[in-house]
Amino acid sequence: MTLHQFLLILRARYKVALLIILLAISAALAVSLVLPKKYTAQTAVLVDVRSPDPVAGGAPLQGLVAPSYMATQVDIIGGDRVAQRVVKMLKLDENPDTKARWLEATEGRGTLEGWLADSLQKRLDVRPARESNVINITYKGSDPDEAAKVANAFAQAYLDINLALKTEPARIYAEWFDEQTKASRAKLEEAQARLSEYQQKAGIVSSDERVDYETTKLADLSSQLTTVQGETTDSQSKRGSRGDTVAEVMQSPLINGLKADVARQEAKVQEVSVRLGENHPERQRAESELAALKSRLASETARINASIETTYRVGKDRERELAGAVGAQKARVLALNKQRDELNVYRRDVESAQRAYETVSQSASQTRLQSLTNQTNVVRLNAATAPINPSSPRLLVNLLIAAFGGTLLGIACALLLELSNRRVRSAEDLVQMLDLPVLASISSSLGPARLSGPRRLALGMGG
Repeated sequence: MTLHQFLLILRARYKVALLIILLAISAALAVSLVLPKKYTAQTAVLVDVRSPDPVAGGAPLQGLVAPSYMATQVDIIGGDRVAQRVVKMLKLDENPDTKARWLEATEGRGTLEGWLADSLQKRLDVRPARESNVINITYKGSDPDEAAKVANAFAQAYLDINLALKTEPARIYAEWFDEQTKASRAKLEEAQARLSEYQQKAGIVSSDERVDYETTKLADLSSQLTTVQGETTDSQSKRGSRGDTVAEVMQSPLINGLKADVARQEAKVQEVSVRLGENHPERQRAESELAALKSRLASETARINASIETTYRVGKDRERELAGAVGAQKARVLALNKQRDELNVYRRDVESAQRAYETVSQSASQTRLQSLTNQTNVVRLNAATAPINPSSPRLLVNLLIAAFGGTLLGIACALLLELSNRRVRSAEDLVQMLDLPVLASISSSLGPARLSGPRRLALGMGG
């Protein structure tokens, strides 16, 4: 079908198409006038996903997390918990008429609060703004004031629920951390009690100072023992030497003086022996003096050797005494080290309990602060106001849609009528129906009563 044929059909059956268009517009007008008016109120909230929590800290949401977070907030607003809170805030469940309608609609099944929340959700529209963190809350109702009131109630209920979702887990954790804090404090007190009891039992005031003192004392005793052992070894070596070769004998001024006197007296005796006989008194006196000097020299030498022997015996006794003292001091130091090790075990228990208590106490304080916070990352941008004009039904839009739909339906009906009872309205129709070439066409003019314009009669001949 060509455009010319299509236009000819519409011109021939325009009355049918026009009638259908008028009927569609009339129906749309009637429906728009009959339908109850609906008013739409809108409010908006801002969800700040960039600022961290001032109490818990943490980095702001980035990347793909923010869109999912916004979608979660949209679901919360449109969820049952927010809707049920709106019912409580507006006291809708206290209206006797509402209870009667609920009983009539549900026959008492379910809960009135759930039924009201479901009816509110059906007229609620929650949508996030494009490329922003703003969420628009729209509610449609039959009364403008009621629509504004319910929209504002949904925004406030969302703020309350958002705060509750933030504080309720923190409150639960705070209670749990309080219990853990008490348990940690009890363990710390128990560890401190064990440490104090052990210190009292062992008589430890300051273990480090005591160990240092005893260690210093052990070092001093060891040094004394080493000195005495050296002196004893020296005395022992002198004991085995010849008496007159001992250093003390050789270095003694008295011995050296006696030796000199003996040498002079020997020289004198020798001189006298040459001049005098054996029985001469002078010679006997000189020999007697020489014998006395030698006796005194031997006596002094023996005395020095005896002092060396005494020094050796005293040194050995002192060595044994110091060795015993060193052994006892070693045992005392080892016992103190053992006590210090045991004390350190108790101290580590106390320190571990102290760290655990501080960690749990810090977490408890943080969660307690979170449970007491009254701030969220959601802010109301504006409050919904009662709309002046209804949002539906929209008369002009409905008439335009009816006109457009009626036009399409009228054209479709005209075509169906034409196809059900096909008429020859142009030479193209003959060509399509008879499949014969057109030899000529004769135009004729009829009266204006029957035709609105000139017509042509086309003749065709088959070969």
